Amino acid sequence: MSSRLHYWFSTVLGAGYVPKAPGTAGSLAGILFFWFLPLSAFSLTGILTILFFAGVYSSYYVEKLEGNDPALVVIDEFVGQGVAILFIPKTLLLYAAAFILFRLFDIVKPLGINRIQNLPGGWGIMTDDLLAGVYANIILQIFIYVRF
Repeated sequence: MSSRLHYWFSTVLGAGYVPKAPGTAGSLAGILFFWFLPLSAFSLTGILTILFFAGVYSSYYVEKLEGNDPALVVIDEFVGQGVAILFIPKTLLLYAAAFILFRLFDIVKPLGINRIQNLPGGWGIMTDDLLAGVYANIILQIFIYVRF
């Protein structure tokens, strides 16, 4: 894989180059992508799995050139945002809540997220956002169960 392709992929088509809050830009790219792409939960799970492992590889490559967990790498936010909406009904309210909860967990890094980001290579970059997406999804699933 060429260097240019690693940058293209890990920055989610350049969203990571947004000067302020590139992680938020990566999350927003994810939420918009998944909103407009008609996917079943099964298809989304497969796509997220492929993107996760490809993200580990590409983010590790870019990290070697740019330094530890570079801000321009946002494929982790893109995938984490996808995990946050997995099995969630496609409504504006729930997707907005998924976006906010994911960003909160990604920024605050509670409940082991802070420690898991120390995994070597691209694993730490990708896994902390995966876990933030899982936590956001769990909260939303509880909300849906209690509310509906």
